[in-house]
Amino acid sequence: MLTTSEVADYLRVKERTIYEMVARQTIPFTRATGKLLFPRRLIDAWLEAQTELPITGIAPAPPIYAGSNDPLLEWALRQSGSGLAVLARGSLQGLEDLAEGRAVLAGCHLLDPATGHWNLAAARACLPGTSHVLIHWARRSQGLITAAGNPLGVTGLANAVARGLRFATRAGGAGSARLLEVLLAREGLNMSDLTTATRPVETHADLAALIETGEADLGLGLQAAVGTLGFIPLVTDESFDLALRRRDYFEKPVQTLLAFARTDSFTRRAAHLGGYDLADLGRVLWNG
Repeated sequence: MLTTSEVADYLRVKERTIYEMVARQTIPFTRATGKLLFPRRLIDAWLEAQTELPITGIAPAPPIYAGSNDPLLEWALRQSGSGLAVLARGSLQGLEDLAEGRAVLAGCHLLDPATGHWNLAAARACLPGTSHVLIHWARRSQGLITAAGNPLGVTGLANAVARGLRFATRAGGAGSARLLEVLLAREGLNMSDLTTATRPVETHADLAALIETGEADLGLGLQAAVGTLGFIPLVTDESFDLALRRRDYFEKPVQTLLAFARTDSFTRRAAHLGGYDLADLGRVLWNG
């Protein structure tokens, strides 16, 4: 944290200029301790966001959210007026779209089995350089979605596989598909041991629909997509995070989304869907 005089020295301006910027809310600051403080990492990100690029430089990314399907996030993108279109094609594809400049924001939930950490290894691998950040969105619950009332008496993953029950599955680049592989490996199993119902689906809602219509017996999905179906929790602390360029953090689409995520309407929606822990929403997890 920098004081007013320290941030003035850092930016090589007068303290009066800093007070004027605070009054106009054009610089990151906090009054958490009753006096003005300036988070150094946000000041650095803010400076980068002000950088003028040459005409022949990097073109702005299109206003698109790419990456993993999340019911709460996609609802918030629409309701907040962020202006971001949704192109949810899986966590890995989203990080690739962000790296290649095809999206402003990418959501991911990729577990590194070696460390037990979420998303950090994938972000470092897919987003080389020093221009990206990873911001926490929510902790989520994932588990086995079954028919309403669990009529088949499923007790767990190994039990369902042993009985040859029909699994609905997600596409290979989805974080849930990767998570299923990890959970199977913990049981000494792999994807070839599954009896699958149909071709992989793109969203949690599509997976739930296959189970509700009887085309599949169960599948790994979000508690938020369950509705009236049955749910057996397997992972209750999955970290769903947002990757973006530092220069886009302070732009209107992202700031509009984050402001909406602090409203009562957003909190009520999360509680209605279920399976979300929003305690650390907005926390910077990685600054590349």
